[in-house]
Amino acid sequence: MFVPPGFVSRTITTEYGRMVYYTSQGEPWATSDRADERETLVFLHGFGGGSSAYEWSKVYPAFAADYRILAPDLIGWGRSDHPAQDYKVEDYIAIIIEFLEETCSGPATVIASALTAAFTVRAAIEQPELFKSLIVTTLAGLAEFGQDYRRSGFAQFAQFASLPVLSQLLYNAGVANSFGIRSYLEQRQFANPERVYPEIVEAYLQSAQQNNAEYAALSFVRGDLCFDLSKYITQLTVPTAIIWGRGSEFTGPEIGHRLQEMNPQAIRIFYQLDDVGFTPQLELPSVTVGLIRKFLPQLEGSAATPSPQASAV
Repeated sequence: MFVPPGFVSRTITTEYGRMVYYTSQGEPWATSDRADERETLVFLHGFGGGSSAYEWSKVYPAFAADYRILAPDLIGWGRSDHPAQDYKVEDYIAIIIEFLEETCSGPATVIASALTAAFTVRAAIEQPELFKSLIVTTLAGLAEFGQDYRRSGFAQFAQFASLPVLSQLLYNAGVANSFGIRSYLEQRQFANPERVYPEIVEAYLQSAQQNNAEYAALSFVRGDLCFDLSKYITQLTVPTAIIWGRGSEFTGPEIGHRLQEMNPQAIRIFYQLDDVGFTPQLELPSVTVGLIRKFLPQLEGSAATPSPQASAV
């Protein structure tokens, strides 16, 4: 896997298995014995064939000099364990909560992507004391307001993924190879396919080819992990900022606006990025870093003052 300079991998044992995470250690980031006393930023990757903590690896080093960084591979993805099971929404909510309880001594700021961001909101509703603030990209359970991503171009894949005999063939042919991964990134995940370079494809491929990697990926494709976040969003109390790529394949920014309108007390910031797809942290990492730096202090205050819509090219 691809680990930025100055970072190491560590593990914890969870109810679901061994969970790998990446954190800074020693030079050039931590230069004192009190490094672990710094505020913690947790980066959680989204889902899709070959997803892993690599998704945030071009962003989180920018914060390592000032924060304690934790970037896990969620169970079923990356270098963490891949139990041979069908995954449900409740599994990942529990995994996120357990990871924070095991690795953080106090409330943490969690920066999460896409479907995982929706799980994180659910976790923050269940145990708000674990969270200082949330910064999320393309926040969606993929079934908001009666919509369902399975009605998109993924519908045929979702149908085949429900058939045990064909599911492994589907995964090997459509996901766990360079062509399938590059095609998905270029056609569905990125707004500009020219931003997909070989290292990204190789990182996704290595994750997708881990033993039993198909179980979590096919649970996602089948829609087993989808839910309507709008049914929960009004219960959120943790200060939250949303970054949304206008070119997101499955859920457009109008979903984010509607979610913010339902709970402006918690969702204080909504920022729309033009010319970006589902993962701005990979497509425009430097801009994503700048936005996170801007939003961190804005979420510190106690007054819940929603910001107006903004956009950037």
